[in-house]
Amino acid sequence: MALTGPAELLATWEAGLAERAAGRALLLHRAARPGAAPDALLSAPLGERAADLFALRRALFGDRMEVTLDCAAAGCGAALEFELDAGELAAARPGPPEGGLPVAEGEWSLRFRLPGAADLAAVAAAHPPDEAHARHLLATRCVLAARRAGREATAEDLAHLPETVLKRFAEAAEEADPGAELTLDVACPECGAPTPAELDITAYLWTELDAWAQDLLLDVHLLASAYGWSEPEILALSPLRRRYYLELCADA
Repeated sequence: MALTGPAELLATWEAGLAERAAGRALLLHRAARPGAAPDALLSAPLGERAADLFALRRALFGDRMEVTLDCAAAGCGAALEFELDAGELAAARPGPPEGGLPVAEGEWSLRFRLPGAADLAAVAAAHPPDEAHARHLLATRCVLAARRAGREATAEDLAHLPETVLKRFAEAAEEADPGAELTLDVACPECGAPTPAELDITAYLWTELDAWAQDLLLDVHLLASAYGWSEPEILALSPLRRRYYLELCADA
């Protein structure tokens, strides 16, 4: 992938400070695919977006990802530490199924597309009163074709999709796009109980980017104070040369 430069990454970080998780995910996805059209990013399957963010993480900070959480077993609470490989996770990007996801249930025969970021944003903006309504809204947004009892389904039909169809759609989407959610069972070294660990790559990468940006701005401040250079001039230096000049400042 084309590595985004430090100035562009700082701009991404600055823009993300005022955003919530969904907005930060889109900003990071743009950084991962700077040449992609906005519509392509919004419609990309969630597993594809996750793979792009893992690839960005690998390019910026390397393959090794350290994760820490507490054991969920009652009375334990031991700290669990494990590692993930960003390179392996970046490669896990199965393409969307040809012609959509087929779902047949009772009198229903449907084809769905995989959900993307725009679908999640629309569901969140609709403020559905409960989880069932949210599942229904997501499913209806992703319908490509639908037949009921041998005839083309109407809008009224789709407004009353049965729970069994929604469940089959969720199962088919999970199978076709397993990278949309990364959930692991981590065995506790103290008590042996498994603890489910769900890694949100957007939150993980944003935390790292935030720390990187603050460190870089401190470097800019120190070098600008010592040499009178502008921020663009400092950002144009390679990390190795910036570090060398900082060491000279410390020795002075």
